[in-house]
Amino acid sequence: MAEKRPLKFIGALGVGLFILCIPIFLVTSDLRWAVNEVRLYEYGFSKYDVSEETGLSDGELLEVAQELIHYVNTGEWGEDLEIFNDREVAHLKDVKGLIQLCYHLQEATFGYLIVFTLGGFFWQRKRFTPSLARMMAGGSILTIALLLVVGIAALVNFQWLFGAFHRLFFSGDSWILSGYLPRIFTEGFFSDAALLIIGAVVVEALVIGAIGGFFVLRGRRARG
Repeated sequence: MAEKRPLKFIGALGVGLFILCIPIFLVTSDLRWAVNEVRLYEYGFSKYDVSEETGLSDGELLEVAQELIHYVNTGEWGEDLEIFNDREVAHLKDVKGLIQLCYHLQEATFGYLIVFTLGGFFWQRKRFTPSLARMMAGGSILTIALLLVVGIAALVNFQWLFGAFHRLFFSGDSWILSGYLPRIFTEGFFSDAALLIIGAVVVEALVIGAIGGFFVLRGRRARG
């Protein structure tokens, strides 16, 4: 009996990590999409009259957005980004590091979810299906619960949430800027992007939860 305890602990740890990986993978995947989606930037530029605020044409703003996407993905600094001052450049470097961390988390959690699933079916065959279904349902519930809290906070006081996020991930007041960057990417733009990402993740979590719940219920009915 004592010999089985470490195995049970490892198994429980693996299951818990699988459930935790689901919200991390979904959030980082949608963040990655948002960072690289030019249409999202164009929407923000149009909605918040960024061209009028900055004096940059729509074409110039698009070039800046594309250069920023290229920069956070490759680290290569383009000519269109020369409009930013030294403080903004330093902040963009920090942002790039955070986005790269997001990418790594997405890839790591995806790898774990795949390896754990394949390993489970390899060792348990069809008997792993009910366990996988319960973990999917658990990950879905955790995702929705976490994002409901964040979503409500964003709707009630996005300015506070925006500030709290920056104080958590950036040192001092390095994120408080006064050049082109805050006029191109307004607080309203980030609010819209955050709500879009939260909505997308919740929908994805509901789909995962529905699939998991279906197999859980089917298993219970099969057992009578």
